[in-house]
Amino acid sequence: MATAAAPRRLGVDVGHAHYKWWALSCTSLGMFMATVNSGTLIIALPDLGDALHTSILALVWVIIAYLISSTVLVLTAGRLSDLFGRKQAYLLGFVVFGLASLGAGFATNGTILIVWRVLQGIGASFIFANSSALVTDAFPREQLGLAMGTNVMIAAIGLVIGPVLGGALVAISWHWVFWFNVPFALLGVLWARAILHEQSRPDKVRGLDPAGTTVFVIGLTGLVYGVSRGGLDGWSAPLTFVPIVAGAVLLLAFVAIERRQRAPMLDLTLFEDPMFSAATAASFINGMSRFALMFLFVFYFQGVKGDDPILAGVKIAPLAVGMLIASPIAGVYADRNGSRALAALGMLVTAVSLAGMTVLDIHTAYWVSAVWLLLCGVGSGMFNSPNTAAMMGRVPAHRRGIAAGARVMLQNIGAVLSIALVLAIVTSAVPKDVLFKIFSGVATGLSDGQLAPFIANMHTALWVLAAISVLGAAISIARPRHDPAPVAA
Repeated sequence: MATAAAPRRLGVDVGHAHYKWWALSCTSLGMFMATVNSGTLIIALPDLGDALHTSILALVWVIIAYLISSTVLVLTAGRLSDLFGRKQAYLLGFVVFGLASLGAGFATNGTILIVWRVLQGIGASFIFANSSALVTDAFPREQLGLAMGTNVMIAAIGLVIGPVLGGALVAISWHWVFWFNVPFALLGVLWARAILHEQSRPDKVRGLDPAGTTVFVIGLTGLVYGVSRGGLDGWSAPLTFVPIVAGAVLLLAFVAIERRQRAPMLDLTLFEDPMFSAATAASFINGMSRFALMFLFVFYFQGVKGDDPILAGVKIAPLAVGMLIASPIAGVYADRNGSRALAALGMLVTAVSLAGMTVLDIHTAYWVSAVWLLLCGVGSGMFNSPNTAAMMGRVPAHRRGIAAGARVMLQNIGAVLSIALVLAIVTSAVPKDVLFKIFSGVATGLSDGQLAPFIANMHTALWVLAAISVLGAAISIARPRHDPAPVAA
């Protein structure tokens, strides 16, 4: 008797030549959701502060809390995916992110919103930790740069859409800045469940690292909290100085703990490879030099220039357009010619653009901002995909989850410190009432003289970010050459 045909599933089998592109569609959806969420929220910060009556510090911690939770847990998420499977961990990320987004839209004050943002970060950690690993599993090494470049390009599209969409959503209600994530998360669950196959073999070394995770959480939170208060309260204030010192000591203790763990949260043996070590260091520097830029320009356009959220979102778009143009081209070039020189050049281009932004003033024409933002995006696109491909191409298949987690962790630590450092610089020696108006997006009544200290501090912050970028270029050019030809694992 003829048996009934099995229902046809979406996508193709794992051995099919086109499976890699189906897998890339799933990881790109996750990257798109995460970056759109980032852009919409940043552009909505002034309205959030006004609606929830939060302090400047609490407003900034709406961003930082998400970054810290996703940073701290991304290694644990990568470790869990190595133990139990990347597909299931990736699906879990979408579920948690969607539920937390739903809850965040119902927040009634800044503290509750920060709690929901922590939960969003937990979901994001599972998405980030598995995205690069799933792509690396699916693609041959000689096409890895193209794949990573495509992922970055999709993320750039999210960055283009995010601020504009955020401005439109805020015009309806700030709640929709969070609620719009829910259908994206549902689509991600359904698509990944239908398309992805499990390609990784479980790591034979079992176990987690609760001691290391706990010390890392407390240490990083203390360090960032202290730095973020520096400009507001002064660097000698107890709430600034004590958390910074305690955080630094605990982070050093974390490294010591990891050296003794059988199944560490952060596998320090990965950094014995000079390529991986240098590429992750450069990733940290890139996050530190660039992430705070969108945060800074939201308050420049809305607070200093007096633009509404939609117009401010449109004005920030050249940053993401530059990434969108450069990322896939850089990925293909790196696959054919190696990535070292291209990654270093990308960091130098970023440094030049950041230095160029120091000409911006209260009455500077917009086209000047647009040129430097576009150039900064090009530099970031030139760096990201080649650097990620070089890093992930050196890691054995069964360690890709934890390696991808290490990359995201270091990049996000750079991003967290970037915002905290820039906040400390721009708030220094600026009267609190002026800061409140700038951060609320209602500074149109302020005189040029009142705005001048903020502009001067913004220039200082940009010079600091440019110097950090130059350091990243030096680290990139000093690392071993990334041979585009396949090598033995």
